[in-house]
Amino acid sequence: MSVESVRRYLDKFGWGDRVIEFEKSSATVAEAAVAAGTEPCRIAKTMSFIISGEPVLILLAGDVKVDNHRFKETFHEKARMPKPEELPELIGHPQGGVCPFDIKEGVKVYLDESLRRFETVFPAAGSGNSAIELTIPELEKASRAEGWVEVSKPVEQ
Repeated sequence: MSVESVRRYLDKFGWGDRVIEFEKSSATVAEAAVAAGTEPCRIAKTMSFIISGEPVLILLAGDVKVDNHRFKETFHEKARMPKPEELPELIGHPQGGVCPFDIKEGVKVYLDESLRRFETVFPAAGSGNSAIELTIPELEKASRAEGWVEVSKPVEQ
């Protein structure tokens, strides 16, 4: 899968033409923020986990980290991340381009509460140099999220 497959997937919602391809890398939160011209907190980072033997994606604001205690309370097991080389097989996208769009069948997606404070966010779009700006309702729809979770550490003021 690739940025083009994500673009085709997002075309189903009328948003494929909104995918942005950058000349520079957007594989990390810091790089994505510079490339998109926004604050790091508005980057919707997609983190991959293995829960009950199955791949799961959780989107979080770019300025938060996973709180292991909250994760275990929510999913009833310790957070375990797949190896980077496993991502294309498990999720359908490579490290740096993992996103909730055009993913492998059966991969569950959750949105972390840390994203709700923004009107729009920038998740990746299938490659290490792409993104799309979406409103939170658009992100909910396009990601086909199972629901909202609170697994992040609160933002420090």
